Amino acid sequence: MAFLEAHSLSKTYRDAEVPVDVFESLELNVEEGEMVAVVGPSGIGKSTLLHLLGGLDRPDGGTVHVEQRELTVMTNDELARFRNRNVGFVFQFHHLLPEFTAVENVAMPGWIGRIPKDEALKKAAALLTELGLEARTQHFPNQLSGGEQQRVAIARALLTDPLLFLADEPTGNLDLETSERVFDLMRECHRKRNLTSVIVTHNPELARRCDRVFEMKQR
Repeated sequence: MAFLEAHSLSKTYRDAEVPVDVFESLELNVEEGEMVAVVGPSGIGKSTLLHLLGGLDRPDGGTVHVEQRELTVMTNDELARFRNRNVGFVFQFHHLLPEFTAVENVAMPGWIGRIPKDEALKKAAALLTELGLEARTQHFPNQLSGGEQQRVAIARALLTDPLLFLADEPTGNLDLETSERVFDLMRECHRKRNLTSVIVTHNPELARRCDRVFEMKQR
């Protein structure tokens, strides 16, 4: 069994007057330690797929297994604990909390997971140093560049030593040079920690640097 398995996934959004079918019968297997890029046109459901893989949302049909654990049968509380302990998320928009410093933002998943405050802060500072932000630990998000904010977001995603790393357009708001640096850091973190990673991207160059490319197409 693959480390990450999505079998016969389907998802429909029913908030609008007319239900919108995002995808159906989707299959994806990712081996342990693999970095897979997910590509495809806008609106095809790449972000939705990532949310289902990480337990942020539930499919209307099909199953998701991570390390042989089935997410689709977990209760909401079980899913929340699973996400906190096992999944690191990075999004296009950094979602840093503006009233907290960089090191506090990184420590947040640890505090939520009831890691002692000082222990989480110490680990957060070490991660920021690893990502080249040792001089920015006490800065607030509005005092950081876009690339620095994204590195803070990557550090936050790694705080609980996740098994699965999911990134949704992590370089989408960055210039080319900064995008390259951020991707290099993600690739290095992936390698050093033996992560299993799924990266949604519109950047074909970055996609080609992943181990495998999974392309979503219109039916």
